[in-house]
Amino acid sequence: MAIVGNIIKQTMTLRKTVNKVRRRSSPERVQRKVLLKLISKARFTQFGKVYEFESMLMANNPEKLFQRVVPIHDYNKIFDDWWYKTLAGEEDVCWPGKIRYFALSSGTSGVASKYIPVTTSSLRSMRKTSLRQLVSLVNYGLNEDFFTKGVLVLGGSTALQNMGNYYQGDLSGINQAKMPFWTQPFYKPGKQIARYKDWNLKIDEIARNAPKWDIGMLTGIPAWNQLVLERIIEMHGLKNIHELWPNLEIFIYGGVAFEPYRKRFEKLLGHPIHYLETYLASEGFIAYQNRKDVKGMQLVLDNGIFLEFIPFDKDNFNPDGSLKPHPETLLIHEVELNVDYAILLSTNAGIWRYLIGDTIKFTSISDLEIIITGRTKHFLSLCGEHLSIENMNHAIEKVANELNTPISEFTVSGINVGSLFGHKWYVGMDAVEIDKADLVRRLDDTLKELNDDYAVERKYALKEVQIEVIPTTYFYEWMEKKGKIGAQYKFPRVLQREMFIEWEAFVNDKMKK
Repeated sequence: MAIVGNIIKQTMTLRKTVNKVRRRSSPERVQRKVLLKLISKARFTQFGKVYEFESMLMANNPEKLFQRVVPIHDYNKIFDDWWYKTLAGEEDVCWPGKIRYFALSSGTSGVASKYIPVTTSSLRSMRKTSLRQLVSLVNYGLNEDFFTKGVLVLGGSTALQNMGNYYQGDLSGINQAKMPFWTQPFYKPGKQIARYKDWNLKIDEIARNAPKWDIGMLTGIPAWNQLVLERIIEMHGLKNIHELWPNLEIFIYGGVAFEPYRKRFEKLLGHPIHYLETYLASEGFIAYQNRKDVKGMQLVLDNGIFLEFIPFDKDNFNPDGSLKPHPETLLIHEVELNVDYAILLSTNAGIWRYLIGDTIKFTSISDLEIIITGRTKHFLSLCGEHLSIENMNHAIEKVANELNTPISEFTVSGINVGSLFGHKWYVGMDAVEIDKADLVRRLDDTLKELNDDYAVERKYALKEVQIEVIPTTYFYEWMEKKGKIGAQYKFPRVLQREMFIEWEAFVNDKMKK
């Protein structure tokens, strides 16, 4: 098997060299080529005809013409104007042909699922980017034998629902269902278990079969991978997962920040492993971490996604996170370091100038590396404190380190304190005695250090910070109650008022039992 691993590693090293040559083109030129390819492909669709894509192909500056002519869409706008037709079976709406797959995406919101189109072209692009990230593993000093080990892909059910005109499921399930044949020897848990819709049954079956596999890499959302590893360790009486899988070296994750999970996750390991972040959304594979000792993920500029960036500030967004008319919209060569941007995507799934809802920040312009800082509508700003999810994650991580105890789940909401405002946190901490007043002080002080606006408002309008410490399992039980248990779901870090009232009632009921 080491010979096979050596061949794979040498092939990956060659691909890495080719990728380096590819990146020598300027980002502006690469993105222009992508845009021209997208509008050329879609010029005879209904969308392309309305916005005269064919004329853009001859323009001196097709990017600026595209920005001027094509409106910005959020989900509701593009669905109500266009995508509803594809659900009814119409062809050539926003992308050539008939859309046969829709990824159900509810993100961290409490609203009904969104239907995101997935085309043959977009699936091919996602697989191509996934392969590039695998190629980047040669940067991590792994031995040849690693490349023959199994990969546990913890995703949604591959048993897609046939809706007549199309199939629907979560993106991970669609991707696994369409996985290339050559990946089958490495892919776990295998076709049968991957079809299970019952998440608890899937966890149990993975745990039962775990001794049969030699796993080198895990992929998925941290919380659900953690639950699977805990179940395996419990079922087989292990001290840590490396007693069963000694070759486990890589965890590729996405969807949420890993740091809140790190302490609890690492207690399940026998030795350190590498953690690689991905930015794989239902709308496309946007970026991935491809080298050691860096925090940022490298944007994918040449694989079916055209990117635009809107500064996430009061000039472009309302206090509730909604977009103002005529926002400043930048191209890849116009961005700056350490500025929060909202992202617009145009992709080979028939997605056009789509506000995906995430905010990002560039950590390197030369390497085009980004971090995800939050969501345009998932932040707290009751009175101008502008508290981002990035601030929350960093604060929770620091407090957990100071107290030397894992805090893997938390959520927060704004509350009224008389005529002023406050924040109420729910923090998952297990089997520890905690001084709640000390916890409040540590979290509050850390947020003041991280966010000047928060520090100012704590002196004036933001009068109170409350924290309730609860068992971590409450978060997962709530998700199960809401029908959102599984590898693609994550608990919202910020709860809006109606959901917060419902959440508090749930927690209070649990506390009484």
